[in-house]
Amino acid sequence: MNKTPIHLLLVSLLAISAGSLFAQENAVDNPAEVDFQLQGEYEGLLRSGVLPRPVGLQVIALGEGQFDGVLYTGGLPGTRRNEPSTSTLHGKLDGQGRLVLQGDQMLIEILQGRGTIRDSRQRESQLHKVVRQSSTMSAPPPRNALVLFDGSMPEHFQNARVTEDGLLMEGVTTTMPVGDFQLHLEFRIPFMPQARGQARGNSGVYIQRRYEVQILDSFGLSGANNECGGLYRQQQPRINMCLPPLAWQTYDVLFREARWEGDEKIENAHITVLHNGVPIHWKHPITNKTGAGQKEEAKPLPLHLQNHGNPVRFRNVWLVMDKQKLGARVGRARITQQREKH
Repeated sequence: MNKTPIHLLLVSLLAISAGSLFAQENAVDNPAEVDFQLQGEYEGLLRSGVLPRPVGLQVIALGEGQFDGVLYTGGLPGTRRNEPSTSTLHGKLDGQGRLVLQGDQMLIEILQGRGTIRDSRQRESQLHKVVRQSSTMSAPPPRNALVLFDGSMPEHFQNARVTEDGLLMEGVTTTMPVGDFQLHLEFRIPFMPQARGQARGNSGVYIQRRYEVQILDSFGLSGANNECGGLYRQQQPRINMCLPPLAWQTYDVLFREARWEGDEKIENAHITVLHNGVPIHWKHPITNKTGAGQKEEAKPLPLHLQNHGNPVRFRNVWLVMDKQKLGARVGRARITQQREKH
């Protein structure tokens, strides 16, 4: 099984360290499960013209041996500059562990990490499974960063719960408000093949408890504004960079809060988001709160990792803000906590 890095656009403002790649963790409870083993990403060369063209395939497990497939002529999302054309397929296991996907004038068979594409003229092309990983994975916090979670019990999150294997559970809120910041976090979406839509690996990064960057199992979907990477119901991501369930993924966020003169907003908030190292929003203005977010006002609010009833997990979470403002806000948060204890 090949391991291919996702392309990283170097963004000096984010100061992300991407010097090396790290092995993806295996978080599968039952690694022998056929549906889990077959889902994922495949690459190859499509022999349908004078010259072979790169082709990518995303296989989505739907439970009970059923699968969807999305074929990208031009390569997997994020691997090429040109917009790839897509074809959708559907299929199931054939009883011998082989997945057979069928689409418009095309048939794909997959077995043990290898695939064969046959078109209407019986031309064959080969696929092999790949495991891609974000180039910003395991990015170390800068010296001026506030480490929100590093595997130990976090002091800067309220109501924090940590699993036995040292992962942060969903449903936590920072003890201090946030203004302009740079954020790095790593998240893992659960494997829920029977679930659909907003019930499939749902969480979200609520900035100032107002603006949500959605977390969802959107692997192989179109990339709508309520799917992974979307600014919830306001703006879809430029490209759907969601990886398969149980793969560790990254968000790198640069946020500039709205500007106010008294109670009047004079400038919208702006956000840049890299999903798995690829820009999906770039200095995008956020015109208002998203979804169930709290109303916009001059008062800064905390960062919240949403609990939507699904076991989404987090690790390596750090934040960089203006050092003086950050120190003052952390100090006030600690004072507030101490007062509450007494």
